[in-house]
Amino acid sequence: MRAIILAAGYGRRLSQTGDQPPPKCLLRFGGHSLLERHLRLLRRAGVDEVVIAVGYAPQQIEAELDRLNWQPRLQLVLNPDYELGSVLTVHCMAPALTAGGDVLLMDADVLYDGRMFEALCAGAHADRLLMDRGFQPGEEPVKICLRNGLPVELRKRVAPDLVYDTWGESVGFFRFTAATARHFAAIVAGYIDSGRADQPHEEAVRDLLLLRPQDFDTADVTGAPWLEIDFPADLTRARDEVLPQLQPLP
Repeated sequence: MRAIILAAGYGRRLSQTGDQPPPKCLLRFGGHSLLERHLRLLRRAGVDEVVIAVGYAPQQIEAELDRLNWQPRLQLVLNPDYELGSVLTVHCMAPALTAGGDVLLMDADVLYDGRMFEALCAGAHADRLLMDRGFQPGEEPVKICLRNGLPVELRKRVAPDLVYDTWGESVGFFRFTAATARHFAAIVAGYIDSGRADQPHEEAVRDLLLLRPQDFDTADVTGAPWLEIDFPADLTRARDEVLPQLQPLP
């Protein structure tokens, strides 16, 4: 299994002073960067092949890997136009998506408990996404909506006439089988070819889900501690509420 960590973006919403913040994957909690946490938890889950999409301040991410002396050395893939949209970053990862085997696609700006990987990685092969039903509805969370157990929406804004029986927040982690990863790469390439490089990559994931909803399993991780870090208030919540609930790192 191969993990693709999306760490190219610039967390400008975290800066209250206008200063240039570090890449969000280098935010530190409990003495460890988010990047180090990802790598250690992935290794415990049996995932050693990791490719990192970088864009903003890639030298800082390289310096963190040097500090960790992580082995085997990880592949970094640069998207120099990272500010356009995350779908372009995913397009830069097409070789990793299409190299065969199951693929984990992960946002880098999430603090989470490693037990969530148990739900994501269970089984020999699976197309799977994670959903938390205990979320606070609003404009920011990416919502997953299910009808009869099948995904019918993956967006921040849900159409008022959409019919669904369950909803929750997407954790931002997806697992694709080799065939589905190739299909996803083709969908992403279609975005680039049609001039939609400025779109979030979740739009391409949404297209994939709606084309083949019967292929996807949704793992409910409600109650597991996790947080996507976008705003200064998230930093406080991550340190005060989420971090104390996490299992010790391996």
